[in-house]
Amino acid sequence: MKFSENWLRQHVKTDASREELAATLTAIGLEVEEITPLGTSLEGVVVARIVSAEKHPEADRLQVCQVDAGGTTLQIVCGAPNVRPGLVAPLATIGTQVGDLTIKAAKLRSVESNGMLCSARELGIDADASGLLELPDDAPVGTPLADYLGLPDATIELKLTPNRADCFGIRGIAFDVAAACGSEVAPLDAPAVSPTSDASLQVVLDAGADAPRYLGRVIEGVDATRPTPVWMAERLRRSGIRPVSFLVDVTQYVMLELGQPMHAFDRDLLTGPVGVRRARKGEALKLLDGRDATLDEQFLAITDADRVVALAGVMGGFDTRVTDGTRNVFLESAHFAPDAIIGRSRKLGLHTDAAHRFERGVDPELPRTAIEYATRLILDVAGGTAGPVTAAELDAHIATPRTIALRRARLARVLGLTVEDAEVERILRALGLDVVADDAGWQVTAPTRRFDLAIEEDLIEEVVRIHGYDRVPTTLPGGATRIAAPSETRVAEAELRRQMVARDCLETVNFAFVDASLLAAWQMAAGSVPLANPLSAELGVMRTALLPGLVSSLARNLARQQDRVRLFELGKVFAQAEAAGAAPVETLQVAAAVAGDAGAEQWGDASRPVDYFDLKGDLEALAAVAGAQLSFARSTAPHGHPGRSADVLRDGRRVGWIGELHPRLLRALDIDVPVVAFELEAAALQARPLPRVTGLSKFPSVRRDLAIVAPESVDWAALEATVRASAGPLLADVRLFDRYAGQGVETGFRSLAMGLILQESSRTLTDRDVDAVVADVVAALARQHDAKIRG
Repeated sequence: MKFSENWLRQHVKTDASREELAATLTAIGLEVEEITPLGTSLEGVVVARIVSAEKHPEADRLQVCQVDAGGTTLQIVCGAPNVRPGLVAPLATIGTQVGDLTIKAAKLRSVESNGMLCSARELGIDADASGLLELPDDAPVGTPLADYLGLPDATIELKLTPNRADCFGIRGIAFDVAAACGSEVAPLDAPAVSPTSDASLQVVLDAGADAPRYLGRVIEGVDATRPTPVWMAERLRRSGIRPVSFLVDVTQYVMLELGQPMHAFDRDLLTGPVGVRRARKGEALKLLDGRDATLDEQFLAITDADRVVALAGVMGGFDTRVTDGTRNVFLESAHFAPDAIIGRSRKLGLHTDAAHRFERGVDPELPRTAIEYATRLILDVAGGTAGPVTAAELDAHIATPRTIALRRARLARVLGLTVEDAEVERILRALGLDVVADDAGWQVTAPTRRFDLAIEEDLIEEVVRIHGYDRVPTTLPGGATRIAAPSETRVAEAELRRQMVARDCLETVNFAFVDASLLAAWQMAAGSVPLANPLSAELGVMRTALLPGLVSSLARNLARQQDRVRLFELGKVFAQAEAAGAAPVETLQVAAAVAGDAGAEQWGDASRPVDYFDLKGDLEALAAVAGAQLSFARSTAPHGHPGRSADVLRDGRRVGWIGELHPRLLRALDIDVPVVAFELEAAALQARPLPRVTGLSKFPSVRRDLAIVAPESVDWAALEATVRASAGPLLADVRLFDRYAGQGVETGFRSLAMGLILQESSRTLTDRDVDAVVADVVAALARQHDAKIRG
């Protein structure tokens, strides 16, 4: 928000210097980003009129001017392109300091010059250096320029937080300054204008809560050619807005002063009624800046007899704009809900002052004040007759002032200091709040412009920021500090990270937003949560899995000559909730993706590419931190390589996936090397059974090796489960140590050699015990999996 210091001081009287005012604004949360002094050294610069201008006899680009400086005619040599007889412009007289130059009488190509006609940039009041600063024809010649333009002044630019939308108008800032400086905001001189004609246009609303209030007024017989008054043009210019024409400038001026965006239509180009509705898909509108906008149902449209004439809250239409030929005006002042405006201008590649305000929220009570104020300004400058204000309102969708209880004890407890009751009441009233004292504290009613005030803590914040954060004592917390002991049944996220780093992986942090087309390539778009207001089209949906972003990071590294990449990420993924209207479901996941050699380059071992079993070992080491026993089953995930990927299970429940990525997916991602990855629910790796102490058996274990022939279609995981189930309590462990397929083994089968480790805690096992277990295992394998002892 950029504005003129003098303009602000007209609304709130304060003796604070410019530096003190800037420090105060920053201290109360309205951070001052930049202060630009204007017209600080204009002594000796007066308003002058060029009486005549003739070509310099010895220079093509210079003109010899006779200039009326108020009773004195001076000869000035000037080379500005806009020099002409009758032009009123600033004149720096002899002895005046203009920047680093002191004006002296001089001869330019043998012609005397007794002063200098100046541009706005030379005087330090604007950046325009294209020619002389052109002043209105009725500017009083001979008057000091500083007095005429209201200088010196300064442009102040604030960096506002999104919750302070009320400070996008001078009046809103004035309330904060008044509270901080112990002053009061001057009343706004905006009485209702009595209608002097019956001219009106019907107004209708058909957008529900998106547009609950719309006011319009017809003003007939205006002179649109009247120039914008100097005081208004200068305030606009110092607020970063270039004056265009009076009827346009009035709406901009009211927006800057009150914070209410407005628009002016040429009444003669409207047939009525004027309405607000959702745009229809495919409707088009030529905007004020000349570009064509194609609309859809997300946009709010201002219509004239159902013809779209403006984009609500963003920009007016080209075909109904006011021009110098306009004689009858239809003024619009409306309230639009932020949700109906957010992102609409950005979708069209625009950024308008109106949208910037409506996106953050505008006081719903401002439209009537603004239309009365603008009407008075137009009548005073351009004349005309005003019709009645036509209003359409949906009261059920218009916010009403809310009352919040502020407890004296709560205020003191949160701030750690006592603020006197009189000071609390002064601060809140100066901010424009209605305050009623009671036994416990105060009942405070916030005005509709302060919709950021909703709970007691908001009022406490208002009190302390005005009272002064520097007055809050610095004290250490009192009382006993309770230290929460880490749970033995849960592995901390930091421990998972440490384990992955120990396995030679680097942690990455990727955006939680991804491109919808990326999820589609992974076939993971189902249930994704689209963003209503994305940062860009490439970040349009919330991620449903970590792997798409993680593998994209791996691909970028591979493309930059990193031939061995090992990455992991611990983060949340998001999915739409099953219940309508419920918040998205967030799940913490852990994922890893590796490519290149299995080990770092070194002389003692031959290099080989990383494979499924390397990453499976990493995953099992990670699971071992929680004492988790994982099992694996064939996977049908579309992003996995057929036959080289598996679903990961814990206690029979699927908790993730591991394997090589599908070659088709790798081609789509422009990756030309195999990539092995896994992704699991972090909770499955964090749940840890409570450790229990058990004694070691004093009796020796017995190992019995078996070689079986089993069908290729039967996974080792199924065979192992059968072995453990049939062996009973004597089985301490089972170890697979060999796999063979080829000569001597029937096609479609393979030989698996396993070692059964048997042990009893109370005695030494006998051969009979061991033989019985082996017989049970062999029988179970034959019965359930058609496996047999290898001959």
